[in-house]
Amino acid sequence: MEGSEELESSLLTQPWASVCFGESTFLAKASFRDTGYILLLSDLSSIWYESADAEVVGQRSKELNKRLTVHVSSFLHHLSKLMCPLLAGQQDTATSFSCHHTASSLNLRVKSELSGLPFYWHFHCCPAPLEMVSRHLVRPLIRMSLALQCQVEELTSLLLQKDAEIEDYRESGAALSRDRLRTEPFQEETFQQNFMHETLPQVFGAGEGQKFTSALQQLYVAVTQQEAKQVRKRQHSEDTEGPAPTAETTGHSCLLSPSQEDERTSSIEGTMPVSSPAQKPRLPVAKAKPKKAKGLFS
Repeated sequence: MEGSEELESSLLTQPWASVCFGESTFLAKASFRDTGYILLLSDLSSIWYESADAEVVGQRSKELNKRLTVHVSSFLHHLSKLMCPLLAGQQDTATSFSCHHTASSLNLRVKSELSGLPFYWHFHCCPAPLEMVSRHLVRPLIRMSLALQCQVEELTSLLLQKDAEIEDYRESGAALSRDRLRTEPFQEETFQQNFMHETLPQVFGAGEGQKFTSALQQLYVAVTQQEAKQVRKRQHSEDTEGPAPTAETTGHSCLLSPSQEDERTSSIEGTMPVSSPAQKPRLPVAKAKPKKAKGLFS
């Protein structure tokens, strides 16, 4: 059970990636450890998963690869090497994937090589429980939307401050050297209306949204790592400092290693504005004392 919890914690902070199996497109994420693996797949209509421990992997490997006699950890490591490039958009041409799914199951079949011999693997996925769907998709997406709303409010505030600064320069007698750089004062209500009527239809026209951009993947990782930190804080006593990592077992998590996750979180937390949605600072256009602008508009 402990190994399963470590896998689940590791999987949480792995970003969703867009993958194609034939003509079908899925969102996928996976985590591989020496103790087993967890795979999540979604076509935005359903979500399937498989959680397999070392015993299951060992038994299935004997059934599918009778000529191969390697340790279970070697099978898991090889599966990680096959899946991680796929999730990173760098599928190996020597590896083939095929997907067959019904309303109650999804089977992902992999064909490759290991030690010069054919290697086969079947992921037997079933519908994911609601708690898993909520933890890995619903809650992170809601928190991402709140974080992006905070970012929009911060940017709106900065635009209004810039407009106030520009107006002050103009009233001081400064003039643009290139008229093409002139902009109109930012109007938040007009911007929102244009976004709803012009930009939003373009977003929906670009496809069904089965793709996380790099920036959204980074934001997803940051949000889920924050949730993981909160979980660890609740699990430890209040006087405990420096909670232990979510997984101590040697692992092969796709896309991000634990150290990369920490580095990315630090980077994102340093650049991602954090503010309360209820706070929307607005700087009024104040008329400052006349002064000479040196080199800014000349």
